[in-house]
Amino acid sequence: MDPAIVITGAGSGLGQATARLFSAKGWRVALLGRRIEALQETASACDGETLVQPCDIGHAAAVETAFAETAEAFGRIDCLFNNAGAGSPARTIDETPLEDWFRVLSVNLTGAYLCARSAFAQMRAQSPQGGRIINNGSVSAQAPRPGSAPYTSTKHAITGLTKSLALDGRPYAIACGQIDIGNALTDMARPMLDGVPQADGSTRPEPTMDPAHVAQAVYDMATLPLESNILQMTIMATNMPLVGRG
Repeated sequence: MDPAIVITGAGSGLGQATARLFSAKGWRVALLGRRIEALQETASACDGETLVQPCDIGHAAAVETAFAETAEAFGRIDCLFNNAGAGSPARTIDETPLEDWFRVLSVNLTGAYLCARSAFAQMRAQSPQGGRIINNGSVSAQAPRPGSAPYTSTKHAITGLTKSLALDGRPYAIACGQIDIGNALTDMARPMLDGVPQADGSTRPEPTMDPAHVAQAVYDMATLPLESNILQMTIMATNMPLVGRG
């Protein structure tokens, strides 16, 4: 039986690139996201078996239903790529509407938690037992951008979630790792080509990289034997200013 992966945020960007690669490698792919048209577009670009699952990952009942239907269709879930994410305009915390905070929190943290919860339960119950959860952390889990309190807070929290799942999954052969991504050229990152705020107060363009490189890194993490785990990986555009002085 071919392995099966659930990918959230599969309708565009990194989710779509990862779905296409896993499908090309013979995996069965469940595509989760809010926009059915975008998910269908991803499915049409995949080579193998896909399952389109429209789902708002911030709602527990919707997530539980999507994972139950995926497990029923595929027989098991071998991997979850917890990829869906949302950002907000660059603002200081006092200028950030509370609506932005709750929206980012719902997708980036509550959504990731709910998906990990359903995946963990399925991986624990299935035979053979086990699987792998890969959380999309972002380099903001290491260093914030100016005006990014909602996004950065959730990505630091993802690191805590990842480490907790990596520990709690040990008795059940469930591995959990985090991939921190910097400047992959998705639609969300396209403004970087025109210029984004820097720590010194300037606005400058930043180097980017092809999302295909991220998809390959996720695939490399996913295909390790379960006795091995990449707990935290950083993949970034080589010349982006993550490790430079602001």
